[in-house]
Amino acid sequence: MDLFSPQAAPAEWLVIAAAVAALAVTVPRRVWLLARNAITIAHEGGHGIVALATGRRLEAIRLHSDTSGLTVTRGRPTGLGVVLTLAAGYTAAPLLGLGGAALLGSGRVTLLLWVATGLLLAMLVMVRNAYGILTVLLTGAAFLLVSWLTAPEVQSVFAYAVVWFLLLGGVRPAFELQAKRRHGGAPDSDADQLSRLTHVHPGVWLLFFHTVSISALIGGGRWLLRF
Repeated sequence: MDLFSPQAAPAEWLVIAAAVAALAVTVPRRVWLLARNAITIAHEGGHGIVALATGRRLEAIRLHSDTSGLTVTRGRPTGLGVVLTLAAGYTAAPLLGLGGAALLGSGRVTLLLWVATGLLLAMLVMVRNAYGILTVLLTGAAFLLVSWLTAPEVQSVFAYAVVWFLLLGGVRPAFELQAKRRHGGAPDSDADQLSRLTHVHPGVWLLFFHTVSISALIGGGRWLLRF
């Protein structure tokens, strides 16, 4: 299996169908409450990856059935490292989607599937609760089975659907957080913690999350649709 050889892109209607399928699990609330678990995996994984990259110690990751999560790190309580770690959560899914779109735009479907599987396996090592382990295992198993057992055409459509979901689903959480804060909820959100660390209003951090997610959607969408 050659990870780096480009594969032919699926027909344009299949790319659009994958986008519609991703939208169908992002917009309806009942379906979103289940699908959001995948965004939470990306969110907490983003915290974890950036924590390690900035020299912090990653202690544990927990994923909960209400689609919330928690990443515990150790290190300086202030400074650039902790700011980047906190900022990585809401931006992780959109940026992963953007990176995935770049790979698909160059035809690297197999590479994308195996990179995703590797990231999920690496994250599994740090998950510390049963629900989180089950969620990551099932997600990783889906990628592994598609990579090993399906035809290239099926792999391609699956990869496009996943990337569309990261791009589209990555936009919604920041709006959900904004709505919660408007009604007095989520007082210890990533935006509020960042505000306390940087003395920048939480609304500015929310704007940052929105800017990253919407920009990633536009840029990634252009790559996927080959505009």
